Amino acid sequence: MIRGQSRAALAVRRPDGIIIRRSIPLESWANSSLRNIAMLRGVLVLLETLLVGMKALTISANEAALDENPEADEQLSPMAMATLLSVSLVLGIVIFFLIPVFVSRVVENAGANNFLANMVEGGIRLGLFIAYVWLIGKMNDIKRVFGYHGAEHMVVHAHEAKEPLTVESIRRFPPAHPRCGTSFLMTVVLVSIIMFMFFPRDPFWFLVVSRIILVPIIAGISYEFIRYAGTRQSTIWIRLFNFPNILLQNLTTRQPDEGMMEVAITAIEYAIAMDEERAKPSDDVSELSSEPYEPIGNPTAVFEDDPPPGG
Repeated sequence: MIRGQSRAALAVRRPDGIIIRRSIPLESWANSSLRNIAMLRGVLVLLETLLVGMKALTISANEAALDENPEADEQLSPMAMATLLSVSLVLGIVIFFLIPVFVSRVVENAGANNFLANMVEGGIRLGLFIAYVWLIGKMNDIKRVFGYHGAEHMVVHAHEAKEPLTVESIRRFPPAHPRCGTSFLMTVVLVSIIMFMFFPRDPFWFLVVSRIILVPIIAGISYEFIRYAGTRQSTIWIRLFNFPNILLQNLTTRQPDEGMMEVAITAIEYAIAMDEERAKPSDDVSELSSEPYEPIGNPTAVFEDDPPPGG
């Protein structure tokens, strides 16, 4: 999946080997004038990323199930999407913010001062996050997802370097990328550790509530840092702070095979073509590309089977 200016482009390889293209409209509320407000845009990006990601996984799962049910095209309703998003956010807050609070409280009651207790809390939070990523990375299906994740990064590297979008070209680039969503999540964890380190821990209700209500602020600060760092990769202190993010991507990316690279190339070419109005969005099953994929290898190539809107 590659995010374009107004839509996310999704490429999926069906069980029969054909690569199909779908587009996912981006949320209007996340791309309105609110997007220009510092701090707030980080929260909007986080929520939009979760929504678009769930939609993409649903489409991918439906395509993978076509052999068993050729008529399958189940889409998540707005209510189901809101429920999944809410459950995901609540679980994330409970696991990565509240559990470390309660565990660190034990250390505090044993005589540790506030600073040390906050350090322990932050260490537990970081450990839980890394352990979670490591554990899910052991699942075969997730290993495959991480392979596609690496392929996405490699085609973005190639596009940014103005290199041809071919398998031979993109295989020269690394599967890690500094503007990855994983980097955003790791930055959220690191910023939370630094921020909470200087917060008082009494009364206990304040300790718990602060870990919940400050999550949007932490997300906002993290996004602003990622945005700032994206244009200053040569700065030493930026590279030092980004080092854990790149290191974590050793867990969340895999070296993709050639087939995964082809799917990633399809996605980025479709995203570019839609942005340049050389391809129409494919939001309905009837509009899916059903032709076998042949690499175009040029970021400005035209999709001849997808004319511009109105063409």
